[in-house]
Amino acid sequence: MQPVKDPQIIRLVERISDHYRTNISNRFIRPALLQLSLDKVTWDQIEVLTEKFEQFRYQGFHLDELYRQIAAAAKFIHAVRRDVAPSLKYKLGSGGTSGTDKILRDMAVNNFSFNLQLFADLLYDLYIKLAEIDVSISKGKKPLYQQIPELSDIGNQLVGGV
Repeated sequence: MQPVKDPQIIRLVERISDHYRTNISNRFIRPALLQLSLDKVTWDQIEVLTEKFEQFRYQGFHLDELYRQIAAAAKFIHAVRRDVAPSLKYKLGSGGTSGTDKILRDMAVNNFSFNLQLFADLLYDLYIKLAEIDVSISKGKKPLYQQIPELSDIGNQLVGGV
């Protein structure tokens, strides 16, 4: 299958990556996220999507790999909504921060649920755009996204709550 080089997809992946690094896995929130019990494969998929996307910018993205990365990120979001978000302030405590760091940490914590939902919405947008491309290139055959079991409930995982 031909790699996806659509500029809109590339921009969206870049936006997802920037948002994740800035608002989800930043230096204030990361300690709570590292307590999640996700398998190494899931963490690796998230890392490729959010940290290593530059290597795919020019050669394109493989549809199946992007789908798996989205599924891993959806699994992450579900776990965060269930295990981290409800008690984030408690889990991070005051952390001995003061001054500007305390203000930035409080902002990160107070906006976390909104930022997590925005991350989920961006991932869902990516999924929808990929599915459209997938249908157009499958030419009457079963699209790839319908063949990946992890994607069967992706809408509920990303758009829905816990």
